[in-house]
Formats: sequence, structure tokens, C-alpha cells
Amino acid sequence: MATGKMIVIDECNRQDIADSIPEIWDLLSMEQKDILTGSANIRRFSKNELIYKEDESPEFLFSLISGKVKVFKSGALGKTQIVRLVSPAGLFGFRAAFAGENYMTSASALEESTLCAIPVKVMKDIIRQNINVAIVFIKQLAYMLGDADLLTVNLTQKHIRARMADSLIKVKEKYGVEDDGNTLCINTSREDLANTSGMTTNNAIRTLSAFATEGIIKLNGKKIKILDEEKLQEIASRG
Repeated sequence: MATGKMIVIDECNRQDIADSIPEIWDLLSMEQKDILTGSANIRRFSKNELIYKEDESPEFLFSLISGKVKVFKSGALGKTQIVRLVSPAGLFGFRAAFAGENYMTSASALEESTLCAIPVKVMKDIIRQNINVAIVFIKQLAYMLGDADLLTVNLTQKHIRARMADSLIKVKEKYGVEDDGNTLCINTSREDLANTSGMTTNNAIRTLSAFATEGIIKLNGKKIKILDEEKLQEIASRG
């Protein structure tokens, strides 16, 4: 994993923090907002830079202000599996903190990204005082469990074409499209798509090329334009 130099910005912009955790911010008292603003810091990461890595002890949980982040797990023979994509206003890196464990995953920036890093102790104190904040995290963990169950089924039961179709749909749902309404709003590498789909990079390249030949997508470098979303959905659901 290539890394750059993470930049920590000492002065927290209160509005940036509020925008990155809207579900939580609106539930806080003024005192809790002041505590959070005074203890959190804003961090900027360059493309491909590690935010945290497996086996580290979690000191912070993170919310994404801008950019795109992937959460991934290392497997056998150095192969990685992307388990989650994070978009702005998304929380991540908190499961291990609440479980009292080291990180089981790693996270890195898919593009230049700005994050809010919130000390674990501060958030735990707020949760003890504010049950509504605890409910937000319970919901997040429930969604994550559901996504993990679905990923397990997809990776173990679906063929390569269906897995790639699933990944393209997931990327569109997470990051949206450009002004043309069809081009995915992310310059993703073939390796990342492979790691999202649970296949080798070569298989990902071949599958994308087949989709392009069939007129389902159009490839332009790292840009992917979806031409026939209905067909993509059909392939994904067929398995």
C-alpha cells in the first residue's frame, strides 16, 4: 500500500465536524458539542494513504468530511478483500473501539480525503450520557452486519459476472454518477474492483471487457460508464 503524509489540522472547523456526523450532531447538547469540537481533529490523507491498519489499537473513530475511503481485510497470500466503501458523512473505524479489540481491518483513502478523528474515550463518554447517540451506533452496527451477511452470500454463491455487476451497482449507489448521469463518480482501479468483487485482477479486467463488448458499460481509462443498468441488475440478481 502506497502512503503519503497525513496532515493534522489543529484548528477544528465546527461546521466540518457537524457536517461529517449529522445524525449524531443534532442529538448533542451544547456542552457535548463543545467537548467534541475541542477534542477532535481534522486530518487530510492523500490518495492510497493508510488511515489505520490491522492490529493497531484504536485511539480514534472517524467520520468522512470529503473524499472516498475503502475499508479492507488482508487474506491469504497477501490478497485483500474490500469489505466497505465510505462516502462523506460516513462513520468508520468504531467497531474495534467498542469491542475493545485491535482493528481487524485496514482503511485507506481512495482519493484525497479529509476526515474528522474523534477520540474513542470522548465518544464513549458521550454515549454514556446520551442514549440517542448510542442508538445511532447500534443502527450503524446493524447495517454493517447486514452488509457483511450479504457479502458472504455473494462471494460464496455468485459467479464472477454477478459479483462484478454487484460491485458496479454498489459503487454507483455509494458514490453516484457524474453530470452525464451514467459515468461512475470515482476513478477506481481494476485491482480495487477485483478486491470488492472477490476475484483476481485479471478476472476483473476480463469481466469488464466482456461487459463493454456486450454494450453494458463503456470503459475510458479508469472511468466506467454504465450504459445498460437494467442488464447489470439482471446479471447481479441472476447470480
